[in-house]
Amino acid sequence: MKPVDEYFFNQKEPYQSIMLYVRSIVLRTLPDITERYSYRIPFYNIEKKPMLYLNILKGKDYVDVAFVHGVFLEKVFPILKNDNNRKQVRSLQLKSLEDLDQENFEHLLLAAAKIVRESKRPWHI
Repeated sequence: MKPVDEYFFNQKEPYQSIMLYVRSIVLRTLPDITERYSYRIPFYNIEKKPMLYLNILKGKDYVDVAFVHGVFLEKVFPILKNDNNRKQVRSLQLKSLEDLDQENFEHLLLAAAKIVRESKRPWHI
């Protein structure tokens, strides 16, 4: 079993279902994205540059769908939150599957992918 799969299957519910659902949308919406296991969490890269990662933050009760270049997306997608005062990363905080608007999420993924593809550096700040 791949480390990413192992990570997902070791999560408790509802986190496991949320993460697997998000993963399926990401892989279907962006077929050229690369999934990898780094820093003990799943990362999704475009052209070897990180675009987003999935995580469960300690002491929190949601899946953190974190966009690496989220600071550039938050005006168009106000659903993105700045948790823990991160400089660049913005995230969706999903407590249940119902919290995710699939159509809006797909638009968010496409916008994030465009920023990553046009970026010269993996991280801006």
